[in-house]
Amino acid sequence: MKFILARKDRMTQIFTEEGRALAGTVLKAGPVTVTQVKSPETDGYASVQVGFDDQKVERLTKAVRGHLKDKAFKVLKEFRVENPADYAVGTEIALDSFAAGDKVQVSGTMKGRGFAGVVKRHGFHGGRRTHGQKHSEREPGSIGGSGGRAGGRVAKGMRMAGRMGNTRVTVKGLKVLAVDPKAGEIIISGAVPGARGSLVEIVAA
Repeated sequence: MKFILARKDRMTQIFTEEGRALAGTVLKAGPVTVTQVKSPETDGYASVQVGFDDQKVERLTKAVRGHLKDKAFKVLKEFRVENPADYAVGTEIALDSFAAGDKVQVSGTMKGRGFAGVVKRHGFHGGRRTHGQKHSEREPGSIGGSGGRAGGRVAKGMRMAGRMGNTRVTVKGLKVLAVDPKAGEIIISGAVPGARGSLVEIVAA
């Protein structure tokens, strides 16, 4: 299983040999350092904990400082693996484990959009623009009513206005367009969640 951590940098275009323009996201990726290996015998499941982005040791809590020994990272993340024996504490996982053409999935935290109405949040088309409409073009419309399908209450899962964004999103079916280990950049097809500089997880599909 291949995985790495990265930070979102910018959007770009990649041109194929046929002349097609493909949209891509440039990510500043890796390397990540293995900080802990968990096995079913000791922890009940198999995973690898990795550290990403160096920082000052004095900024860590004593518990984390004792866990990491001499290292200091801004980010600690775990990835489930099938064979934890393939990893050892202190080893680095570099970007060159990925290659152009690999299928991947990318997880990140999408931009927070605050309190949003149903048109923006759920794609409702709103009310009609004629026949006496005045202030209700972007209103949600009826949500049930007494004695309706929910028996006079608002059904669970009803799509309404509310807080939008700032949630973890995983985009599947993406493709690696290019890898530049020297520059520490990987270009993924399409858009990935998050703002510039936000943390994303790349896992081979």
